[in-house]
Amino acid sequence: MSDVDYPYHHDRRGRTASPETQDAHIRDLIEQVLFTSPGERVNRPDFGSGLMQLVFQPNSVEVAAATEFLVQSSLQQWLGELIVVESVAVESDDSALRVTVQYLVRRTQTRALAQFTRGGTA
Repeated sequence: MSDVDYPYHHDRRGRTASPETQDAHIRDLIEQVLFTSPGERVNRPDFGSGLMQLVFQPNSVEVAAATEFLVQSSLQQWLGELIVVESVAVESDDSALRVTVQYLVRRTQTRALAQFTRGGTA
């Protein structure tokens, strides 16, 4: 079975869409880990990072550091066989949450930078 594109949709032929590249698939997996809350998946209740629960926490250096550690450890736990997380930056601005992840793809030894935004109007 091939990989399923995220978010789920159909291709031009009416079949389940696949990601265009393996790098796109890895980016999709990172996004799923970041924005899935633990308990959201029935058969994997501990899957996810809990990042969205921290959106409305007060902004402080301590909360930012804890959030970055939480994200990095979640990515390592769920995707450690595919990537090496080199850095994580989390920014909260009003209701928008921006996450930047720099990582190394183990299979190809290439570095990549992925940015994700949730909420807000941006």
